[in-house]
Amino acid sequence: MPTALTHDDPVHLGPYRLVARLGSGGMGTVYMARSAGGRTLAVKTMHAAIAADPAARTRFRLETDAARVIGGRFGAKVADADPAAPTPWLATEYVLGPPLDEAVEAAGPLPEQAVRVLGAALCGALAQLHRSDVVHRDLKPSNILLTAYGPKVIDFGIARAIGDIHLTHTGSAVGTPAFMSPEQATGQEHTAAGDVFALAGVLVHAARGSGPFGNGQPADLLYRVRYGEPDFTGVPAALIPVLAQCLHKDPAQRPSTGQLAARLHDGSGEFAEQLPPALLAEIGRRAVAVWQPVPPRAAPPRALIDTTPVSAPAHRPSRRGFLLGGGAVVAAAAAGGGVWWWRRSAAGDEDGAKGADGPEQTRNIDPLWTNEQINFRLDGWGLPVPYASDGVIHLPFMATIMRFDPKTGARTEDVQSSGSPWGAQVLDGKLYLLSTRWNTGKTYPPACISTWGKKQGWVKPTKAVAVGTNAALDGNQLLCITDMVAYVAVGTGKASDNGFLATERFTLRALDIEAGKELWSKPLPVRPDKSRRLHFLSAKVVGDRLVTLQETEAGTVRVVVRDIKSGDVVWDEPYGTVDETEVLQCPLAVGDGRVYLGGDRVRALRLSDGKQEWATRTGHTYSGPVFASGVVYAVGEGVGLAALAADSGDKKWAEETSEVSEASTAWAPVLTKRYGYYRNGNLLCAIDLKTHRIARTYKTAASRFYVDTQDRLLLGMGEKTLNAYPLK
Repeated sequence: MPTALTHDDPVHLGPYRLVARLGSGGMGTVYMARSAGGRTLAVKTMHAAIAADPAARTRFRLETDAARVIGGRFGAKVADADPAAPTPWLATEYVLGPPLDEAVEAAGPLPEQAVRVLGAALCGALAQLHRSDVVHRDLKPSNILLTAYGPKVIDFGIARAIGDIHLTHTGSAVGTPAFMSPEQATGQEHTAAGDVFALAGVLVHAARGSGPFGNGQPADLLYRVRYGEPDFTGVPAALIPVLAQCLHKDPAQRPSTGQLAARLHDGSGEFAEQLPPALLAEIGRRAVAVWQPVPPRAAPPRALIDTTPVSAPAHRPSRRGFLLGGGAVVAAAAAGGGVWWWRRSAAGDEDGAKGADGPEQTRNIDPLWTNEQINFRLDGWGLPVPYASDGVIHLPFMATIMRFDPKTGARTEDVQSSGSPWGAQVLDGKLYLLSTRWNTGKTYPPACISTWGKKQGWVKPTKAVAVGTNAALDGNQLLCITDMVAYVAVGTGKASDNGFLATERFTLRALDIEAGKELWSKPLPVRPDKSRRLHFLSAKVVGDRLVTLQETEAGTVRVVVRDIKSGDVVWDEPYGTVDETEVLQCPLAVGDGRVYLGGDRVRALRLSDGKQEWATRTGHTYSGPVFASGVVYAVGEGVGLAALAADSGDKKWAEETSEVSEASTAWAPVLTKRYGYYRNGNLLCAIDLKTHRIARTYKTAASRFYVDTQDRLLLGMGEKTLNAYPLK
């Protein structure tokens, strides 16, 4: 609980006024603070003597990064941070709820159902970390805060990237002995399975008031963790086999977070509805206490806090009233079992970055909205691509076209479809895609070009049919449409749930949509059994040329240029060093008579004959480039966003910042007239094209980004999230 500030405590950290102490330890102090607009925050600092150690500062920066990874849904949302300040500090939301250990002490052990819903929610929090290759390494009851909406995981002081041993001495045990995994207790690698072990210990504590290996001296606890059997006395019988598997000494025998969540709870109901009344009352007491006055520091005699108390409620609210009174910001999606949340400001601010707390926020801005699904990845093939038309965002997904409201991200009514999710195009307000032509009397209905418009409630086939094909083959692709001619990769043969079959035969075809005619057909290489590598990674028509990135054999990507009238190959050159998953669906960079490629260097090939005109020097890995007005833009590893002259490859400018160590080259930058956007670590950076400096950063879990000109949005696509950002 808050206590008075001392004479040695600072008055401000960054833009925040400190009002009370929340706790202090060997590393630093945590304060309660207020923003200029009255918002309450928790500000964590590092002692000056410790901050003098570069390794300690690195840990503090990594803790900040991990807190951003877990985000506001499962953790305390980061408001601001300055790891480079003389006194490093991290400001987060002030979580209205007690730590789990204090909650159990005040309200008693949790009933079985509450333990189950708590465990499932914590599985979601850990999964969020593990998806970003981060492990917590110190999950324990005091690092879990309970709110009416769910638990929040805090304190990432020893979190690190999976496989990173640079900040850990080999053979040393780092963490809290009572909740360490056996491998962590012996100084070995602590993987995601180690976090699952710790989570089971936390749930045992929640269920009975103490951990599975008891209390005592650290050496005794470490011995029990490594060699002893867990004590389940007082744990509900139905939970014991589930938790026992999580506490297995062999990490390989422990369930994943997804498997554990499924065994604990089905996800139904509100979190608060599962909590006992005594715990709800404690959460309510903590919420009210935020605005209770605390004693000011003795000198200087200044009033450093708001002394206006908030009166406590006359009676304990119902669970439902508690939820509604708190203004829940997370809601179950209308369809699909996902979660979405919307943060566009009530005043209609374009990017939601300017709030009541003062000047416009330019760093670590939340997405306008986020829609989370169980899994957007298409059975190992890759991620679908969002398209916008008729005031709707479409996401082709196997037999369904998911639809989302561009204003809020809420999933609306789906459109049923059949056929390939690979490739779609918006023309004149209509969505064109590759689907199934029914009622042909064939054993395998053929693939055809279909459309969907706002006035249609179904996917309507056109006359353009790929005769003799099987629309059910997952490898079918719509590459692009130009002048109402569709270029498609389509196959024949029996469909499989395990990728391509060597018995399938695929062709590249040109289909005249209006005339319903096939213009030409060219055979494609046979794919081996169970391969999920699509034939084409990207395609674009430029003049009388069809420019494609084609995987001609496993792991080999080539630039293949064809004549659009005949389909004949004009030239064929290797792409270079490239991961096909990194250029999948990236727009091809073509302009001024050249094709521009990324990889181990940026190269320019003549569109007419494929001859190389220029190439940058080696030494950096580059993303797929983007061409605009005589300039080629690419993201370089250790470089950030760079601009090259399209005619010579000479560097025009490079991003002016030192914060490019995590610049992602896995996706091409997105350009507007004002900014160049790309991912750097867990942030989406907007680089000012005039100053060449970072203008804004947004939190992101997406790996691919697409322009939605209809709604002036930048859409971020991740394995489990669809995000929206303002397009400026």
